[in-house]
Amino acid sequence: MTALELSRLQFAVVTVYHYLFVPLSISLATLTALLQTFAYRTGDPRWQRSTLVAGKLLMITFAVGIVTGLVQEFQFGLSWSDFARFYGDVFGPTLAIEGMLAFFLEATFLGLWWFGADRLRPALHLATIWIVAVGTLISAYVILAANAFMQHPVAYTLDPVTGRARLGDFTDLLTNEVVLAAFPHTIAGAFLGGGALLLAIGGFRRWRAAGGDATGQWRLLVRVGAWTTLVSGTAVALTGDLLGKVMTSVQPMKMAAAEALYATQAGAPFSLFAVGAPGDKEPFFSLDVPWLLSFLATGDPTATVAGIDDLQAQYVAQFGPGDYVPVVPMAYWSFRFMIGFGVVATIVAAWVLWRMRRGRDLSPRDRGLFALVDRWLLRGLWVVPVLPALAATAGWLFTETARQPWLVFGLFRTADGVSPGLTPVEIVASLAGFAAVYGLLAVVWVRLVLRVARTASDEPDEPAAAVEPDRPLVPSY
Repeated sequence: MTALELSRLQFAVVTVYHYLFVPLSISLATLTALLQTFAYRTGDPRWQRSTLVAGKLLMITFAVGIVTGLVQEFQFGLSWSDFARFYGDVFGPTLAIEGMLAFFLEATFLGLWWFGADRLRPALHLATIWIVAVGTLISAYVILAANAFMQHPVAYTLDPVTGRARLGDFTDLLTNEVVLAAFPHTIAGAFLGGGALLLAIGGFRRWRAAGGDATGQWRLLVRVGAWTTLVSGTAVALTGDLLGKVMTSVQPMKMAAAEALYATQAGAPFSLFAVGAPGDKEPFFSLDVPWLLSFLATGDPTATVAGIDDLQAQYVAQFGPGDYVPVVPMAYWSFRFMIGFGVVATIVAAWVLWRMRRGRDLSPRDRGLFALVDRWLLRGLWVVPVLPALAATAGWLFTETARQPWLVFGLFRTADGVSPGLTPVEIVASLAGFAAVYGLLAVVWVRLVLRVARTASDEPDEPAAAVEPDRPLVPSY
């Protein structure tokens, strides 16, 4: 592999691994704040215990996310210094906001929340976790704004001497139509992951409950997790539809590659599944939904969708000779995996809520078809958090690889961004080091999460009691 290919591989590994923890940090911060708000308002110990579970998961995930996030930022100087020179004036302010404001805001107030549980008054203690939740949203927005520039460059001028991009109006950068569409979609996907994690832990506690003892604690975790997963899964679909239309308007090649549509077509269908020989433009088997691609791309089922061949000719005329077609199989399948994994997680959440309606129990001891499904569901709920993680990974692979050969669409090519003088041996050595550290972090994170799952309180319900005004709502850790 060349230095370019290895640099792309290393950046992909670092980014994908880091993004496994980012959505969980975002969603768990808000979920912890919501759970503690209910505990503060009701004094119900079930909400208190659920707050502790979500809070511990947040602390574990945030700590790992810090380490992986620092490595993520180092990539620009390590392997992509030429790109950093071109993009630095635009990317710098967003990194400054994310690092100096949002990151320190989150870290400071998360520390106050963790260590001040038995020192701060309940209302002030609750405020600290809400500040953390707001900080995570600020971080997400400014980073997405930086990425949106790479998808659809706005608010810049090109220095005629150096060729570098210089930031124009910062407000225009933050109101890029791509970030306005990508932010709600990303946040919805984050809550899909956080809800699935709480659902899995609640189901794990139910499965381990001795004698089938149905306690309010596991039920609350399952219901909160399932509702969060169901609502966010629906939101992902709605916001994804909007993002798809924006994507088609700014990067039509990406939508064409998502369907492997080579010929421009009116009323284009969307294939749920297709099989073809490598290099062939037409599959020998395809299961299509008529007019769906045109609707996804434009909102009009009869609209014309530009094909890869016509777009390639258009880009050659616009940007000069070159191959502007991304790896079509990667774009095609990552797009479907993104949708498929998210849909499966949402369906599982809907099934759990339907089976638990009117106070019913997921009982593995009952007989019948539904009980058989429940039995396997309880044993396999630990897989549910993996589904949103796979969906998010597939989504980012699609977003970034289907933009190729551009780092900044229409302005800066990927081949021009690699650090000069970088050798394949150097990249392999650093990649091996990152992989070893990340593997260790993965083991630590999984073991700590399993420990939280095993020790999550499954005591019987306690009567709700009023919380004294000067008594800390969440007990000391």
